[in-house]
Amino acid sequence: MKMSRRVEHLPPYLFAEISKKIAEKKAKGEDVVSFAIGDPDIPTPPHIIERLCQAARETANHHYPETEGLPKLRQAIAEWYQKRFGVTLDPDTEVLPLIGSKEGIAHISLCLIDYRDIALVPDPAYPVYAVSTILAGGSPHYFPLTERNDFLPDFDSIPAYALKGAKLLWINYPNNPTGAVADLDFFNKAVELARQHDFVVCHDGPYSEVAFDGYQPVSFMQADGAKEVGVEFHSLSKTYNMTGWRIGMVVGNADVIDALKRVKSNIDSGIPQAIQYAAIEALTGPQSCIPEHNAIYQKRRDLIIEVLNNIGLEARPPKASLYIWAKVPPDYNSVDFATDLLEKVGVVVTPGVGYGKQGEGYIRVSLTVPDAAVVKGLSRISAWRDPKRRLKAYL
Repeated sequence: MKMSRRVEHLPPYLFAEISKKIAEKKAKGEDVVSFAIGDPDIPTPPHIIERLCQAARETANHHYPETEGLPKLRQAIAEWYQKRFGVTLDPDTEVLPLIGSKEGIAHISLCLIDYRDIALVPDPAYPVYAVSTILAGGSPHYFPLTERNDFLPDFDSIPAYALKGAKLLWINYPNNPTGAVADLDFFNKAVELARQHDFVVCHDGPYSEVAFDGYQPVSFMQADGAKEVGVEFHSLSKTYNMTGWRIGMVVGNADVIDALKRVKSNIDSGIPQAIQYAAIEALTGPQSCIPEHNAIYQKRRDLIIEVLNNIGLEARPPKASLYIWAKVPPDYNSVDFATDLLEKVGVVVTPGVGYGKQGEGYIRVSLTVPDAAVVKGLSRISAWRDPKRRLKAYL
């Protein structure tokens, strides 16, 4: 039996491989603390769950939903964007609910990419940007995100041939995996670049509400002319701890939204309506859970940063996102260091190279770990010793 070439050339999904390694350790009876996957440990707020349960009992929600989502949900998304960012959206043409933002990210390339078309993809980055391009028959052109440039792209360094052949540009701030942030000036530059070269900007912004020290991230949709050239993906997963319910949205350019709606109508059957009502409650109900959750993440961030720096890993506290991006010790690559932590002290971190070649030399540490596990994991990391460093000292 022969699979399609697109599947044969598809790399294993990074987090599936990590989950497999964790399962193997646990099967041997070994205790593992994982800082690898960005899945909030804090439960979905009770008022959202209550609305979900209530809606699940209503027989009207037991049938096929519509691809475009409930009008009330689209209106709630538009109102949330207006209140949070001052952005006006037409809920009928510029808003589309998604079965989690990852689903929309995976399908948008089918709307924009033809065979051998180019997508401009950051490196390091969330792997789905490149994978969706490949599945659509296109070619990712990677541009580096480096610490020297605060993990922002240098648009001037992108070759002319890539800009000419590009159909879309992926950007993502607050950033996964680096935790970097971008300001409105950066987004304005992205809009101008898209105008010059006639491509679509796809901004992935699910971490805009996970921020620390009083910082408030901006939206790509706030840039001048953003709706003329692009869309923004967002999610309720990180803001309201709803990863398990699979609910997100894309907003922006009406033509791109319509194209994605047409693709989705031929692929999926929409979001279960009970979950849509839970999303409406999340967006329109009490928002006090957001600063409460961020306060918990910030305490974890500060503690993890202190321990990582104490054992010789260079790590800067991020202003936003759920991740710490830390340099591995000298003489290690990211996979070797992650493997060493797992084998010696039973702690899982994500090797940076899993996000692209430019991620080599770093690990990603997630803040979505219960407090007790954070303390246990950091105690183990503190006990870790670098045999290469000890050998050099002895010599």
